[in-house]
Amino acid sequence: MIYYVYLIKTTKGFKNKSYVGFTNNIKSRLIKHNTNKGAKATKGYRWELVYKKRFFNKSKALSYEYLLKKDRLKRLRLINVFNKKKY
Repeated sequence: MIYYVYLIKTTKGFKNKSYVGFTNNIKSRLIKHNTNKGAKATKGYRWELVYKKRFFNKSKALSYEYLLKKDRLKRLRLINVFNKKKY
């Protein structure tokens, strides 16, 4: 099975927030976040996918998710790269 670690950020018009998560279905997970059925921290906001990384091993994916959650500088760099590509 394939696993993903993803980074989402709030869309324009909302407070700047980011969230890192783990899933095996990115589309479904993003829909859940945007319909207030995702993680508690994501409720009440609209989200867009900034970054995803694919893994074939669940434990490696969970380890990477943990690292990305703890490394705010790396998250900010990924968001900046996304913003530059977007415009």
